[in-house]
Amino acid sequence: QVVVATAGGGSVQSGGSRNLTCVASRDTLKSYCIGWFRQGPHGDGRVGVGALYTDEARIEYHAFAKGRFTISVDDARAFVYLQMDNLQPEDTGMYYCAVSHGGGNCLIESVMDVWGRGTLVTVSS
Repeated sequence: QVVVATAGGGSVQSGGSRNLTCVASRDTLKSYCIGWFRQGPHGDGRVGVGALYTDEARIEYHAFAKGRFTISVDDARAFVYLQMDNLQPEDTGMYYCAVSHGGGNCLIESVMDVWGRGTLVTVSS
């Protein structure tokens, strides 16, 4: 059974850092990909932040995340982390961990089929 839960949200000042954790089941690490998404405060659609393609051991990032955000995996715990550095107010939003079993571009919301509950990150200027 694939289960995901997201933790680590909170408030941070501009330029600060935050580390989010996706707590996954062992089966989750065998899925096609595990992705991080965010949704802005105005109710826009979920935007892919980055994704781990498990079979390929490849990580892909959205352009806005490159150089600031880092995805890593703790296989023993089945945790997937999103380390976010140099956060800016425009990074404010609800962050989600999600899983896809079917393939495709894992930065696209519709590709993902299992979602964890979001965790809120607020960046103040």
